[in-house]
Amino acid sequence: MTSFTEQDQHQIFSQGASLEQVETQIQHFIDGFPFLPVIKAATVGDGIIRVDESGLDNIIADFDRRADSLSLLKFVPASGAATRMFKSLFAAMEGKSDKSVEEFFARIRDFAFYDALGQPENLDRQTALSILLTDEGLDYGNLPKGLLLFHQYPEGPRTPVEEHLIEGAAYANSGGMVRIHFTVSPEHRSRFEELIERVRPTYEEKLGVQFDITFSEQKKSTDTISVNPDNTPFRNSDNSLLFRPAGHGALIENLNDIDADVVFIKNIDNVVPDRLKDTTNTYKKVVGAILLDIQQQIFRYQALLEGDSVSEGYLTEVDEFLRVTLCTLPPTDFDSLSDAEKLDYYRRKLDRPIRVCGMVKNVGEPGGGPFWARNADGSVSLQVVESAQIDLSDPAQKQIFDTATHFNPVDLVCGLKNRNGEKYNLPAYRDPQTGFITAKSKDGKDLKAQELPGLWNGAMADWNTLFVEVPLITFNPVKTVNDLLRSEHQPA
Repeated sequence: MTSFTEQDQHQIFSQGASLEQVETQIQHFIDGFPFLPVIKAATVGDGIIRVDESGLDNIIADFDRRADSLSLLKFVPASGAATRMFKSLFAAMEGKSDKSVEEFFARIRDFAFYDALGQPENLDRQTALSILLTDEGLDYGNLPKGLLLFHQYPEGPRTPVEEHLIEGAAYANSGGMVRIHFTVSPEHRSRFEELIERVRPTYEEKLGVQFDITFSEQKKSTDTISVNPDNTPFRNSDNSLLFRPAGHGALIENLNDIDADVVFIKNIDNVVPDRLKDTTNTYKKVVGAILLDIQQQIFRYQALLEGDSVSEGYLTEVDEFLRVTLCTLPPTDFDSLSDAEKLDYYRRKLDRPIRVCGMVKNVGEPGGGPFWARNADGSVSLQVVESAQIDLSDPAQKQIFDTATHFNPVDLVCGLKNRNGEKYNLPAYRDPQTGFITAKSKDGKDLKAQELPGLWNGAMADWNTLFVEVPLITFNPVKTVNDLLRSEHQPA
């Protein structure tokens, strides 16, 4: 057990954390996180649902019919800084050019932020980069992606925040009310609020809706302690402990504060111009309709399992629903359980939050993949699994990893309430044995940092999960600035 001073304990408590939490984090540094055993890749017809395109109109009509009686919300993680987008341009400021830098300057007029730069063709490269990246100009190197100008339109350029407003009006619209929640970093929150205040009237009038826009910040209590290479607590120059934000998995706490029937989750940088939005909007409704249908079935089966005695027929029906529809297989010793223990298992597996995740065909993009995986309780279910969670040194596990046909573009629709309309306590459904340890440095000293299980990985590990194939055009992230030059981000 680590020996913490009185000053340390005061710091830990002021973080909103407990000594037990911090001790657990340090133990994770010592022991590492166990790999997640994958059984097989989820594929179309075996864990991934493919929707018949001829039935899309009926599915969409079904979702639209239900939407007005539901509380809908779009949840957008938007705190990530854009610094990594400009990695090659920062290198260019130090005199290191490459092909991407040459492409950037060759096509500089094709960026939506071109006019905001002034007249960069009349400036030397260093000055143009300084105007773009530093606080001498646009400060794009320090801003979050949500505040950058992404797409050009005849009436002027738009930020990702604005694109999410327009998307939200298409599928998170309940009777003309569109609720959108952005998670932001505290230092940039006022900039987001100012942007919303400036553009909201224009988009409300244009789209004929009212926006209810809210913000939250990653909670300090979810920050994790950092350690030295020998796993002792890392200390700042003033001898205080170093806590670091624990990645997007910490946002499960923000999501837990949301009160809505259906929540759509999508990353801030995965947006397209209006000309390409229809497919995205269509499949958001499709995935939403599938969630509502499955949720209805779950509620029905829960009702069948009420009471002290449940007929054999009902148990058989529920067992098949869990295995076939929810892709949840029982532990290997299931047959040896008593009837009461089996009934408890069925009730437990049904009474959980639910998510339906869009999956796109794998074309080499990094990201978590859809797998059947064995859980801590011995059951098998569908999980979004990152490569770091799989023991790729095991030939059998690597072979399974290599057979994945799809990956996760962060395209989720979630049901956060039980059949009585009560909110689930979402942190209770995360897998605490998942997480990531990374090597970092501070003030020239090496340290190890720890990230909580990702929001759509370990943080939702104990949710009922379905995968649905969605078209590749619904996934258009912007990882580098030159991604904005791809046709999907350019005007027609």
